[in-house]
Amino acid sequence: MSVDQIPAVGDGEDEKAAPAALTTTAAARRSYPVAPGYRLNVRSGPGTGYTIVRTLPEGASVSIGCQTPGTRVSGPYGTSNIWDSIGSGQYVSDTYVRTGSDGYVAPRC
Repeated sequence: MSVDQIPAVGDGEDEKAAPAALTTTAAARRSYPVAPGYRLNVRSGPGTGYTIVRTLPEGASVSIGCQTPGTRVSGPYGTSNIWDSIGSGQYVSDTYVRTGSDGYVAPRC
């Protein structure tokens, strides 16, 4: 079922499954700001050992598709091993993204 198709009450489908799918999709599409004053390196994998594929400018925002554990990093929003996937083969440390949470805000990759 696509996100656009929400089952009607009594159509025989599990009515509790639709809100969870909508919540997951909404979280994946939400935009989060990068910490003010930082140019953020985007890496090819979830860690500082991966190559830098590009750098986000100051004032950038990112959409998080999923999150995964990786190298532990300290940044303006604390210390964490959570990395945010912002595109295919593009990861940023969650400690530089203002998600409003110290934990996961998107599905695991």
